[in-house]
Amino acid sequence: MELKVDLFSDTGTRPSREMRKFMAEAEVGDEQLGEDPSVNRLCRMVAEILDKDDAVYLPSGLMANQISYAVHCQKGDEIVMHKTAHPIHFESGAAAVIAGASIKMLDGEGGIFTAEDFEGAIRDNDYHSPQTSVVSIEQTTNLGGGRIWPLERIKEIAEVAAQHGIKMHMDGARMLNAAVAAGVDPADYGQYFDSIWIDLSKGLGAPVGSVLAGSAEFIEKARFWKQRLGGAMRQAGIIAAGGIYALENNIERLAEDHEHARMLAETIKEQPGLDIDLEGVDTNIVLFSVADGRADEFADRLLEEGVRVSRMEGLLRAVTHLDVDRDQIRYAVKTIEKTASQMFA
Repeated sequence: MELKVDLFSDTGTRPSREMRKFMAEAEVGDEQLGEDPSVNRLCRMVAEILDKDDAVYLPSGLMANQISYAVHCQKGDEIVMHKTAHPIHFESGAAAVIAGASIKMLDGEGGIFTAEDFEGAIRDNDYHSPQTSVVSIEQTTNLGGGRIWPLERIKEIAEVAAQHGIKMHMDGARMLNAAVAAGVDPADYGQYFDSIWIDLSKGLGAPVGSVLAGSAEFIEKARFWKQRLGGAMRQAGIIAAGGIYALENNIERLAEDHEHARMLAETIKEQPGLDIDLEGVDTNIVLFSVADGRADEFADRLLEEGVRVSRMEGLLRAVTHLDVDRDQIRYAVKTIEKTASQMFA
């Protein structure tokens, strides 16, 4: 079987020839000593994009989440987030191990809860209970289907958090997808968060890394946790340069991925045996269901035709990205149509 269209995840994007050349020519130094010019440049870029004091380059978004929780929490504290959030399902209980914190899960459509939901989850100042120290927002929502947290909703939650002395954290795995799709300046998101990070290795197409931003005091503490969790990356400018190239060249083109996702979603909506909420397709993630419990069979048949999707708790997920062009999307559309017709017509 030849893989013709890989919609499994945007984590599979590969650096372009131009990005590879830029990386190969990057200036490097000792990152731990603050002497790698490419790492320093990348961190300055992200801090400027998000209007924060400083930033630190990290190997992954998972590490960015866990460092943030460790800085914001005392042992035994509680973090509030949506029940579908990445740290609950895909970070191996790291918050319990690293920050020593528990997680309170909230409901909400598409991975998004309300300020009222959040306020109702805040613990009383009672020694019997864990204390609420952080509210964590995933932008965009992953298991929620790539939904965008509206800026006004974030503002409402931030106002509640401020009233109770609770820190705001953004898991920004696809925050730039949200910014492009919603027409929001990333700094407008950043203003409400004590910690916020940008992923470089998904839709932006860099091979490695995330950049965590915040106040100077927060980043100073974050560097201690970076050291505790693995320390220096030394001449990391080679990989940081991929992030620089991505930020300079690949942000606006995320709109193309969103257009491709819409093409897939509209096709799925028209097919027998398939169901999707078109209004929930905000960015580059397409979640859909298959009738009669035949999701695995549908995914297997697509794969036989060279189209790979992922399987997400009974649903199928297709994620568009820069390694999938318009012709490949057209092929995926035809394959979905043919497979649905064969199975359900």
